[in-house]
Amino acid sequence: MLDILRGRRILVTRARAQASHLAGELERLGAAPVLIPAIEIAPPLSFVLLDRAITSLDRFDWLVFTSANAVHAFAQRSRDLGRSPHPARIAAIGPATAVALAAEGIEPRLSPLLLPPVSVAESLAATLLPAVSVLLRANRPPCLAFIRAVSARDVLPESLTAAGATVEIIPAYRTLLPPGSVAALQSSFADATVAPEAATFTSSSTVTNLLALLHAASIALPPSLLRISIGPITSSTLRELAMPPHAEAVEPNIPSLIEALAQAFLQRASTLDSI
Repeated sequence: MLDILRGRRILVTRARAQASHLAGELERLGAAPVLIPAIEIAPPLSFVLLDRAITSLDRFDWLVFTSANAVHAFAQRSRDLGRSPHPARIAAIGPATAVALAAEGIEPRLSPLLLPPVSVAESLAATLLPAVSVLLRANRPPCLAFIRAVSARDVLPESLTAAGATVEIIPAYRTLLPPGSVAALQSSFADATVAPEAATFTSSSTVTNLLALLHAASIALPPSLLRISIGPITSSTLRELAMPPHAEAVEPNIPSLIEALAQAFLQRASTLDSI
């Protein structure tokens, strides 16, 4: 099935530092990745909240990491401060975030790493609620620190606050529009015969930021461009912006995203053959 990707031009919208894995896998399959990042990871405007969290970890019953970027930003700032963090308990949004935690050597002291069955905020909230309830029954409102981007969905902290937990939002990084991507988009879509045939979206930020870049470039995505989403939240953002995905990864990881990409090309080929 993956053979159908050979020679296909695929727009990769991930941040530059994260695009290499996806691009490498596509190249291995014979595809031609077009790397135009829609987001750039930058430090928060202020480190006050992050520094306070790192230097007083004992205040928190749980550290909740909502992305691998949050893990790496937290770990780098800890190193800058000369700290080796060992939180009491850690929850992560999904496997990629868990891998980042392991790579950074960040492990919980009191209980195993908590992962939800589905890598979305709603599932993580449901997974955390029983742990929060245990602490509440001990007449001690649990305190949770959410290590995340400056701008992020509030479903998770709101759910736990409503359950009686004390929640602190700790911005660890920002997502920005990358310089140079506007010109790269204009160049890539100038000639329809060599323009990307599909685009991969790995977060809601890649969707909204790509639209902002397209607006700045005064171009629109061709209707024929296949849109491939890494998961339900990203797909929801695409639908909200009138760009429904042609395929969605079964699991939020690179192999599953590539399988969804191949499936979309197969579906298109099947549709064309039946005409």
